[in-house]
Amino acid sequence: MEDPERSRFPETKVNAHTMHLARLERLRAELRKVGCAGGLFYDPINIRYATGTSNMQVYSLHNPCRYVFVATDGPVVLFDFKGCGHLSRDYPAVDEARTAVPWYHFVTGPRVDEKVRLWASEIADLVMLYGRGDRRLAVDRLDPPGLRALEELGIRVVDGQAPANYAKVIKTEDEIVAIREAIHVCEEGMRRMDMAREPGITEMALWAHLHEANIELGGEWIETRLLNSGPRTNPWYQEASARVIQNGDMIAFDSDLIGPHGYSADISRSWIAGDRPPSDDQRRLYEAAFRQVHANIELFRPGVTYREIAEYANVLPSRYFERQNACVAHLQRISTRHA
Repeated sequence: MEDPERSRFPETKVNAHTMHLARLERLRAELRKVGCAGGLFYDPINIRYATGTSNMQVYSLHNPCRYVFVATDGPVVLFDFKGCGHLSRDYPAVDEARTAVPWYHFVTGPRVDEKVRLWASEIADLVMLYGRGDRRLAVDRLDPPGLRALEELGIRVVDGQAPANYAKVIKTEDEIVAIREAIHVCEEGMRRMDMAREPGITEMALWAHLHEANIELGGEWIETRLLNSGPRTNPWYQEASARVIQNGDMIAFDSDLIGPHGYSADISRSWIAGDRPPSDDQRRLYEAAFRQVHANIELFRPGVTYREIAEYANVLPSRYFERQNACVAHLQRISTRHA
């Protein structure tokens, strides 16, 4: 059987078959904890976690065109976009591929009620066939017509996002390798940005170097466009624009990159454009940021809880409170060495 990850990413060291099956069992373990016959997942990130498959990831984020039924004790049935059943042929976590029944309004228009009944009947049949009398189904996202249609057939819908999230808490060895590869791609993209950050380039043109590297090296998409320069760096959360970067400008960005294997590499950086020395204000900001980051790094040790990290995190000076980020830290890299 062909390894789909190795054919897609020739340089990968990930054992995709092992990773996919291990993730599926973690998900099933969480479904057992909440006493469900199975799970129905529409979120493309959850579909990928359960099956290893990906197809039209961004499109399916806002068009529910594919979904997967994961029996707690039974098969995994992937419902894919029409004509795409062959895409999951070599994935060991997929037992059966069927054509999805689309019932969202963009596709079905006035036939939503008709299509949703067909869809619900097929899902209810799977629950009753493999649920051994249990009609509880964990679902991560579902529009109201779908919820009503399942309930009319006696299916009790419960939250499926929590079990999916808890399954992802612990990473397998292959997942760690996959995360490293995603971070490597992100770092290569940032290296290309660093080489291109000369005065005269626009914010969007600089941002494009990260996209290019990600796609070229097997990544998938970038979730935001958070790159800005000069006066646009404050307040934060401004997306990249056509502004031309000037000599001495600060450039700030957050990668929010979804790289190879669908893993995120969320890394922030701040640079100074050109050859003008940093201003006194920029130096003060850098000093405050350096102190904050390195004080919090010391908190991340084996055995420390998230609550303890939150309670003992370094407190920024009051003048920064209004603009401070809600997060204590971003994941920067995976390493076997101590920080």
